[in-house]
Amino acid sequence: MFSRMKEDVQSVFHRDPAARNTFEVLTNYPGLHAIWFHRLSHKIWKANWKWLARSISTFSRWLTGIEIHPGAKLGRRFFIDHGMGVVIGETAEIGNDVTLYHGVTLGGTSWTAGKRHPTLEDNVVVGAGAKVLGPITVHKGAKVGSNSVVVRDVPENATIIGIPGRIVAQQNKPAAPTDGEREKIAKKYGFDAYAVATDNPDPIAHAISVMVDHVHLVDKKVEEMCQAINKMGGDVCGKSIPTLDLEDFSDSEHLEDIKKVSDAFDPKI
Repeated sequence: MFSRMKEDVQSVFHRDPAARNTFEVLTNYPGLHAIWFHRLSHKIWKANWKWLARSISTFSRWLTGIEIHPGAKLGRRFFIDHGMGVVIGETAEIGNDVTLYHGVTLGGTSWTAGKRHPTLEDNVVVGAGAKVLGPITVHKGAKVGSNSVVVRDVPENATIIGIPGRIVAQQNKPAAPTDGEREKIAKKYGFDAYAVATDNPDPIAHAISVMVDHVHLVDKKVEEMCQAINKMGGDVCGKSIPTLDLEDFSDSEHLEDIKKVSDAFDPKI
């Protein structure tokens, strides 16, 4: 028991630079207190002393502001930072080295008995205020952004944000065009390449980057087809692709207003 507690304290030092010494961690980290109360209530719950287990859980919630159902399964070196408002449901399962911040809910979406709460695998991080709902799995190394609402499985090493949660980054994916290639293809087609980097956390910008990747691939295929046809004696793809202007996407009656707004952000001196 004491070795597990020592391991818990060390996990705080690894993940919270504000932690100064062991005595401070032992006395001022409600996330640790809630986990230790849960270990006791979980053992009692498995021994079928349900009321006593729930009572200990309720006392822990009153003391720490963190509600963990005694039926939930928690892994090693689990860390709840700040902690206030965290809710972890009965059938939730949490792996090793997982980190939750304040206001996180691991909740259910159904009143049907059985598995109805999420599973968080090893090394998952869930940001403040995020809601992870239903019998879904957040796979190893995934990160959930603050205030996101996640209702579907999250792949390994992915970063997910928004309502509903959208994947904005994922390691170990097939190679995509570099930022420089994206910028070139964007300029070729006449639109601003702003926010097309792979690591941009904006879901709209991510959608644009996916579109640019698709255009880049189509452009390469068309170029290869043109070369093959020309080798066979054809004469295609001689003209350059026309650029797209603001007028192509605007009604004439609104065009002047749009230009005024554009000039306000990009004054010509």
